[in-house]
Amino acid sequence: MRVLGVDFGEVRVGLALSDETGTLASPLPTLRRRRGKRPPLKALEELGRKHDVEAVVFGLPLELDGSESEWTRQVRQVGEALGRRLEVPVHFVDERMTSVEGERLVRSSGLPRKRREEKGRIDAAAAVLILQRWLDQQDDSPA
Repeated sequence: MRVLGVDFGEVRVGLALSDETGTLASPLPTLRRRRGKRPPLKALEELGRKHDVEAVVFGLPLELDGSESEWTRQVRQVGEALGRRLEVPVHFVDERMTSVEGERLVRSSGLPRKRREEKGRIDAAAAVLILQRWLDQQDDSPA
């Protein structure tokens, strides 16, 4: 089962895709957004169809105390809209600290400094962390 992971941001959308067994998350190219424009639902839908995804996992940007903000509600709306378009379930995972973890992973990757500093690479790493966290939870759930 292929699953699409999404780290939805105001400027970039980090993306990850699971392998066919639903075990391992890998990064996909990051989408750029134009500030103030509509969410790139068509591009996300095309990507989901291209990879035959059966579920989508969105990182949910909760406040540090766990509460929801206006941005959290917007991300939920985008996730639900994508789920309707693809006719697949959408899951939300607490994404607090994934950007920080993603940045650490990229910085320790051994890439040249210029490539390590690319923001899209950090967003893709955050999407991998979000998706991998969800995939791991599925493995831990009782059958």
